[in-house]
Amino acid sequence: MSALFRTLRDGHGFDATLALLALAYLLVFSAFPLIYNILMSFQEVDMFSLASLVRPFVGLANYKSLFASPDFWPVIWNTVVFVGLCIIFQLGIGFGLALFFQQDFPGGSFLRGLFLAAWIMPALVAGAVWKWIFAGDFGVLNYLLQSAGLINDKVFWLSNPQISLYSVVIANIWLGIPFNMILLSVGLVGIPKDMYEAAALDGANAWQRFWHMTLPMMRSTIGAVVSLGIIFTLQQFDLFASLTQGGPANASNVAQYWSWQLSFQIYDIASGSAVSCLMLGFVIVVAVIYVRSTRHEHRA
Repeated sequence: MSALFRTLRDGHGFDATLALLALAYLLVFSAFPLIYNILMSFQEVDMFSLASLVRPFVGLANYKSLFASPDFWPVIWNTVVFVGLCIIFQLGIGFGLALFFQQDFPGGSFLRGLFLAAWIMPALVAGAVWKWIFAGDFGVLNYLLQSAGLINDKVFWLSNPQISLYSVVIANIWLGIPFNMILLSVGLVGIPKDMYEAAALDGANAWQRFWHMTLPMMRSTIGAVVSLGIIFTLQQFDLFASLTQGGPANASNVAQYWSWQLSFQIYDIASGSAVSCLMLGFVIVVAVIYVRSTRHEHRA
């Protein structure tokens, strides 16, 4: 023990100690829950056996019952729509804002800070704000649309099965735009300005410079933004808990919220674990595709 304290005091063992602490943290709070969740997806789990590792092994029975559930494919489709729309609009609007803030104009830093406020705001708080905006009887959005003459009757954004999912999509797009803007701005800063000047001298217009120079040189950054965006969007739980709770009638339910419902509302913990394992598998596929694409790009 005295030898350990001596190595810490003279600095030789300090780096190793920090690394071991970080490793222990990852093992206890990341690796163990992950493995435990995967294990539960292959077992028969109830509330009384939740704390035990020794439970009946059922193989793929939890996954088979999950696929046979009438809610499975609608929830998966909602998840695809939610992730796809959020990624497309967050990337497009974030890219536009990143290009806009590359320009020099008075008040640019102040406006950029305003956009970052959405990123700092917790998702539960953002959900509460958007719930007031989307309120059917007294919501701000209905008031603005009626004042502009765009609608005649009140729209119940969160309780209408046809549009409840898209209401959460709008809220999540707003929440994720600053993240996209920041990462894309970093990528744009790395492009040498003299290349644009040379292209302009050669007669290339703004669109040609964007299409033939900006996009190819931003390919790695865009790949990172899309990959991280998919992962973060699949983790989005707070907005659904704040706005729709997956309703009405599962019209806005997605995989991450359904997993929580199965586990902590219906207490079908094994099926909830199976849903989260399917999501984990998809995230791993996305990560592998991104890593392989960047590896090939670096080799090129």
